[in-house]
Amino acid sequence: MSTTVNHVTKRFGDLVAVNDLSFEIRPGEIIGLLGPNGSGKTTTVRMILGLLEPDDGQVLVGGFDPHVQPLEVKRRIGYVSEEPILYQAMTPREVYELVASVREIDAETVQQRLERYLSSLDAASAMDAMIATLSRGNRQKVQIIAALLHQPEFLILDEPLTGLDAKAVRVFKEIVALHRERGSSVLFSTHILEVAAELCTTIAIINKGKMVAMGTVAELEKRAQAAGASLEDVFLRLTEEDASVQAIVRRLREEG
Repeated sequence: MSTTVNHVTKRFGDLVAVNDLSFEIRPGEIIGLLGPNGSGKTTTVRMILGLLEPDDGQVLVGGFDPHVQPLEVKRRIGYVSEEPILYQAMTPREVYELVASVREIDAETVQQRLERYLSSLDAASAMDAMIATLSRGNRQKVQIIAALLHQPEFLILDEPLTGLDAKAVRVFKEIVALHRERGSSVLFSTHILEVAAELCTTIAIINKGKMVAMGTVAELEKRAQAAGASLEDVFLRLTEEDASVQAIVRRLREEG
């Protein structure tokens, strides 16, 4: 299932949060949507989810417009946000039962998938605790498992690693890689270059709502080498943060 973002623009008053943005995510791809905080990543994700309507352009998820046909889109996607979106008065077990009911997943399949994910992410011990009492990392694990239960055709991840310990991060990266290998597509929104470079098949760098570079990690590294710089240097330059970083480094050295 392909997802296309076609010349999409979103304004909030005088602020142009997303400016004529276009890209496509095909089956078996992990697209890293990379940019500094405030670059338009989350606004883009919310338009794909149908939570915001573009002012110009169109988003299509498997041929469906998220704003016009939200149920068709929701059937096909799984979503993990930076801040866990969960009912605080429920337990993880109740969350999974609710997801299974809404997604119409049979009990045997749910049990098999839960056993796999709970064991992999060390999340079984928290099954019957109230969400409100769980640590930040355990709440994120619950959200991740809930998003994966129906094995979505399209997985949307918006800074999903926040709160996870090193082991959980490593396991989650493997889960995402396996998800892609099954032919599903993934949008991975992050501001961390290293994570995107390790996990994504293609990186789309945006700044101030506009696409400033897009390609495979190898293509972007080749571009960096041609400029006599590292991939990190090119990222900072494209997002207009290189001068700021240099100034901070100089000040630290002067004060140190």
